[in-house]
Amino acid sequence: MSGAITKGLVVTLEAKPGLEDDLAQFLIEAQELVTQEPGTVAWFAFRTGSRTFGIFDVFPDEAARRAHLTGPVAAALLGRAGDLLAEEPQIVDADVLADRIAGDR
Repeated sequence: MSGAITKGLVVTLEAKPGLEDDLAQFLIEAQELVTQEPGTVAWFAFRTGSRTFGIFDVFPDEAARRAHLTGPVAAALLGRAGDLLAEEPQIVDADVLADRIAGDR
């Protein structure tokens, strides 16, 4: 991998009660959609509480970040938000100050 990673997104998601497993499965399946986005350098879906989930992803530049926000994962999430989420996703832009991403595992 070459080039700097300069931009990121931090997304917080809260599942509706009883739909935690459905949101977890959605995030697991969304990984396949991310592979269609050449500008998404790294993408992580995680869980921080019983109903709280998140996504952290990074990009080489603003154009790639904006492309991701209009790409297949964002479209799928927004399409299912009313079904799965207790509230709107909280999406925060981040500037990457430093990074380390090891080679493929």
